[in-house]
Amino acid sequence: MIALLQRALRAAFMRAEAVFNAAFGDKLNPLYHLGAISFFLFWVVGATGLVLYAFFDTSVAGAYASVEAITRGAWGAGSAIRTLHRYASDAMVLTMWLHLARYFAFDRLRGFRWFSWVSGVALLALVYAAGANGYMLPWDRLAQFVTQASFEWIDWLPGFGGTLIRNFIAPEHVSDRLFSLLVFIHIGVPLVTLALMWVHVQRVPKAATQPPRPIALALGATLLLLALVLPVASQGPADLRSVPAALAFDWFLLPLYPLVYLWPVGAVWALVAGASALLLLMPWLTLRRGAKATHRLTLHPGAAQANARAGETILEAGLRAGLALPYDCRAGGCGLCRCTVLHGRVDPGPYQPAALTDAMRARGEALMCCAVPLEDLELEVEGVASLAPEASQPGGTAAPQRWQARVERMQRLSDDLMLMHLALPQGQRIVFSAGQYINIVLPDGAKRAFSFASAPQAAGNATIELHVRRIPGGRFTGQVFETLREGDMLDFEGPLGRFTLNDDSARPILFVAGATGFAPVKSILEDAFARGVQRPMRLYWGVRRREDFYLLEQVEAWQREHPNFRFVPVLSEPPPGGDDAWPGRRGLVHEAMLADHPDLAGYEVYACGSVKMVEAAVPDFLAHGLSEQFCFSDAFVPQATPAG
Repeated sequence: MIALLQRALRAAFMRAEAVFNAAFGDKLNPLYHLGAISFFLFWVVGATGLVLYAFFDTSVAGAYASVEAITRGAWGAGSAIRTLHRYASDAMVLTMWLHLARYFAFDRLRGFRWFSWVSGVALLALVYAAGANGYMLPWDRLAQFVTQASFEWIDWLPGFGGTLIRNFIAPEHVSDRLFSLLVFIHIGVPLVTLALMWVHVQRVPKAATQPPRPIALALGATLLLLALVLPVASQGPADLRSVPAALAFDWFLLPLYPLVYLWPVGAVWALVAGASALLLLMPWLTLRRGAKATHRLTLHPGAAQANARAGETILEAGLRAGLALPYDCRAGGCGLCRCTVLHGRVDPGPYQPAALTDAMRARGEALMCCAVPLEDLELEVEGVASLAPEASQPGGTAAPQRWQARVERMQRLSDDLMLMHLALPQGQRIVFSAGQYINIVLPDGAKRAFSFASAPQAAGNATIELHVRRIPGGRFTGQVFETLREGDMLDFEGPLGRFTLNDDSARPILFVAGATGFAPVKSILEDAFARGVQRPMRLYWGVRRREDFYLLEQVEAWQREHPNFRFVPVLSEPPPGGDDAWPGRRGLVHEAMLADHPDLAGYEVYACGSVKMVEAAVPDFLAHGLSEQFCFSDAFVPQATPAG
């Protein structure tokens, strides 16, 4: 039964994650950041709670009046802060339940993970306790209901015998001392929650406690908009002489409270105790039979070593060992942690088909965040210089090799295109494969990716050619066009990437490049010419305007010099004047290629350009008979400096 429920939930999560990936991209999929979002919401609740406490009167007589004064004061800011406090609390409960449900669905609760699961269940209980306690403080009609129901609920337990509810028989029985106790609880429980949250993440290697900034900003803006559109209001002062007849209820934090009056109190306790026990014991229910021994992992380049516990993914084992493995979503959605299994067997686990295609699986590739070793493994991870921990590096972890280069030459090829050559220090050489890229590292650690535009044989690997297109608002590209000068120094890391020529094939090659997506294609072509590759090669290069063909003469020279190479230029925005102004191909570059090659069976295709171009082109290629294992793509995302 539990396994059936897990499969159903897992399928639901996978479908939902695929929808969110399509809408927001895998890096900003909120379902991949539920734990971090819960942390963010805790800080929103804490910050707004401190502001409210500063103006709250902890006396029985002054509590309701002070909350009303806060709500009506500060030109609406008080109401917004109160509402933010309420809605962030509700949202935190929702994200915690989703986080719990997701880990249950993907069976991430057994074995060594039991502590994270049990502490997560305890955290959920603490959040409910703090939320219910918070509803007692405004001392309105809802507070009266929650307080009386809570005390009746507790009074059922042996040893109380109705002593608590007597405090609410008449208004004069409610003392300031009781209210001070309620306030103390409302401060103490969140502090205990924060401490347990810190303990909770210690068992998760490199656990994220803050979501990506765009998610945090979007969530904060949504909560603020809700606070302005649907503000929270008090429901009249508490009156112990009467029973509230109708209440605006919070079903996120108070779902069990109506049952206190609808069911026998003992039955409510049985429900809570039974559900809590079931959740706490879940890691040990329907235990799976299997090997409990650890498996030895050998990862290249390095070679680095790690031990994987039973049920532990490759990524978890590597991060626990201090290895600098590439990863992002940790949920099988982005494909950044893809590796090649050289020896050994793995359970690939659940993942999004877009991140790991059947063709990739056939080549022995797996996602480290999902794959669980079934025996000792030997793996290869591309895009990093070494995975082995280095004592000389902070934290003992390795990273892509860092370099420093001098800007040797800058040539403006058009209004928004700069050809830039970087020279390494005397005696240094960078070994890369044609089609790879580097990350320019800015002073604050931010990174901007640019492909090698020259062949590995050029200038003895001591000079790097880059094609830099100016991006409106771009931080680094703006620097290139405005302040960067020949002789300046730049930091970068690399080589990175897998967009390289498949030398194990003899198929004819079709290159599809959009704008500066020509840069890595240029590197691959020049390398192929230098190595004497005789496979038929045809380049379709698409730009908006004729002047955007910034190295047209060089490409035309290749066509004259190499009989196996052909070039087809494509304009998406031809100049006015008809065919006389532009007699060549028009429209989208990948559609021009498909018009010439409606059946791609037997071809090998390399596509590089904007995300929009690649996402539109690749499905069309596959629909026209191209095999997935012969489709290679690389998409770039221009990055601009956020406003403000």
